[in-house]
Amino acid sequence: MEKFTRVSGKVLPLNRADVDTDQIIPAKHLKRIERTGFGPFAFGAWREDPSFVLNDHRYDGAPILVTGPNFGCGSSREHAPWALRDMGLKAIIAPSFADIFRNNCAKVGLLTVVLPQEDIDRMVARAEDAPGFAAEVDLESQTVTFGGERRHFDIAPFVKHCLLNGLDDIGLTLEHAGEITAYEQTRRDTLPSTAGIA
Repeated sequence: MEKFTRVSGKVLPLNRADVDTDQIIPAKHLKRIERTGFGPFAFGAWREDPSFVLNDHRYDGAPILVTGPNFGCGSSREHAPWALRDMGLKAIIAPSFADIFRNNCAKVGLLTVVLPQEDIDRMVARAEDAPGFAAEVDLESQTVTFGGERRHFDIAPFVKHCLLNGLDDIGLTLEHAGEITAYEQTRRDTLPSTAGIA
């Protein structure tokens, strides 16, 4: 997983509440066996509306999504964070997130930031009025900077550690490779072994 320290760039405003995972990546696109390639299908139904924000090329390449409360609700599908990462997002800022979705985001290096609704409203309004409006999200200092304003956000220390060091579940396990090897070398031969498993 790629390390996350800081991201700056255009803000993509999605002024909607209760965006669920089926809206993020419709079920008909879940037939792929890879974890990549879902980006073009993100918000597929909404993209059919010519006025939908993702159809406005002035927001192309925006790495920061600012959206409404309860983002990522609905089913627990991991494909939703995969699709958002694949479309180039690095951070999502909202007043609240569905817990499972937020955990799934952390596992793929996608930072979720909770800010008060009034800050969200200001960022969305500025980004809608002036496409190209930019922000910076700094994980080390736990701050979001936009339009001359700076806000602090909270994050679980373990999640921060994993994101800063680029550690997914496999990476966390590999941090203990020496201990695992030492254990396997001393355990009885009659017990199952993981030695040689790649």
